[in-house]
Amino acid sequence: MSDIISGSDPSVIESKSNFDSGRISDVKAWLASQFDAAGKDVPDFEYTPRTIAHLHNLSTLSQAKTQAAGIVATDFRQKAAEYRCQAARVREILENVGLAQEGLPSNVVASAQCLANVANLLNTRDTELSSFLVAMGDMSLRKTGVEEKRAKVQKESKILLDYTRKAIARLTYLKRTLAQLEDDVAPCEAQMENWKTNLAIMVSKERQYLQQYSNYKALLNRVGYTPEISHGVLVEMAEHRKDLEKKTKPILDTLRSYQDLPPDKALAALAIEDKKRQYAAAEKHLEDVLHSALATSE
Repeated sequence: MSDIISGSDPSVIESKSNFDSGRISDVKAWLASQFDAAGKDVPDFEYTPRTIAHLHNLSTLSQAKTQAAGIVATDFRQKAAEYRCQAARVREILENVGLAQEGLPSNVVASAQCLANVANLLNTRDTELSSFLVAMGDMSLRKTGVEEKRAKVQKESKILLDYTRKAIARLTYLKRTLAQLEDDVAPCEAQMENWKTNLAIMVSKERQYLQQYSNYKALLNRVGYTPEISHGVLVEMAEHRKDLEKKTKPILDTLRSYQDLPPDKALAALAIEDKKRQYAAAEKHLEDVLHSALATSE
């Protein structure tokens, strides 16, 4: 940074310092004039570049406005002097023709004053009838414009009032709904807790049923269960078994009756062989029926 400063142009640095000192002197002079006009002393503060720039802008703006106000005031004073001269000339003319204000009746003075007030109200340059007519027309136009704006504003106010009423009704409904919902919070929370408890129980039961299903499936696989062995097949096989039991029961009764006969080894052997053949035929018939039932189910 020092290299930059040392390498800069000395003339630029000198002009900048002169410019800053000139600004500070201008600001001090302006502050002194302002506080002297108010009858107070200038307070002490630090003159930084930021404050100097801000105060310099304020002083420039204030001086410009003061100059403009002085010009306007000079113009007003000049106009007032011209009006006073014109008033004196008009008063002199009126006195010469015998129409001075002191010599006029009170009602004439009151009428003239009323006429002047109306002229001032209508902002007319003179008291000619044409000026009054133009002013009245302008006032009528402004009255019409004001009435139109008033009607528009009343219409908008009516619309806004309608919107406001609807908004108040909706707000009341929302407040009532909110109060009802707040009243329903406690029962709903209790019901939610009940549902959570039931859900936990159902989850536990689901895990239990899934475990039982897995156990039953493993058991069925272990005993060799296949989907072909359905309930209908088992019922059909049971019915065939009952039929075979009915058919084999007389044979078993006959065999049991042979137990009461006197022992004859040859006849007993023949009878046993005969019953064995009949029993083997019955078993073969049962197997055939079972195989046919299984084939039918497939």
